[in-house]
Amino acid sequence: FPDAKEGELLEYNFKVTNSGKKPLIISAYHVECSCTKAFLPKEPVMPGSTVSIRVTFDTEGKSYYQDRIIYLDTNTKRKKEKLRFKVFVAPK
Repeated sequence: FPDAKEGELLEYNFKVTNSGKKPLIISAYHVECSCTKAFLPKEPVMPGSTVSIRVTFDTEGKSYYQDRIIYLDTNTKRKKEKLRFKVFVAPK
């Protein structure tokens, strides 16, 4: 994310492409803080298809460098995949 001011709600759409041979199922996500939310596809991602996973980050009460990882529960070989973002939040 570009630099932000404390109190802003940031949003980003991660593009995820299924490069496998079977439908990709993303069943859940886990984050360290409730300030980060992910909106997952409701249907399996077919081979060769690309979907967006919308992620929001509420900067209220956050300041300086923030580094967040979103862990995805999937049917891949690893079972867990991750999305990551970093942002500098200027305090109020």
